[in-house]
Amino acid sequence: MNDDSLRIDKWLWHARFVKSRSLAARLCTSAGMRVGGTPVRKAHHALKAGDVLTFPLGPHIRVIKVLALGKRRGPAGEARTLYEDLSPPPGRGHRGGAGAGHPRVSIAWRERGLGRPTKADRRAIMRLRHED
Repeated sequence: MNDDSLRIDKWLWHARFVKSRSLAARLCTSAGMRVGGTPVRKAHHALKAGDVLTFPLGPHIRVIKVLALGKRRGPAGEARTLYEDLSPPPGRGHRGGAGAGHPRVSIAWRERGLGRPTKADRRAIMRLRHED
């Protein structure tokens, strides 16, 4: 590997997408990691500036453009300079606050403080979710 490329697992760790190199290697081998649309199954795949990564991270699909390779795992501010996030913004079903990473169905959402749903409310929610 030359100076203008870096292992994909090492870059994911430098850019702070994962907490350890072993988790980065596991993400590369087990998940749907793609570099420029081509599937990657090896942690030692050579990554260079300008590559576009697509990979699942938690409940989201991340689309990341590599801007720089980085020499070390630095602070979060430094890590954000290594990439540009091309992922689509969260949809309207997402809400902030506790559990912000989990999408909610906006139709079945109830205002806070209304108490427990009535039997008719529960049946309506079940119909919306197709849980007949």
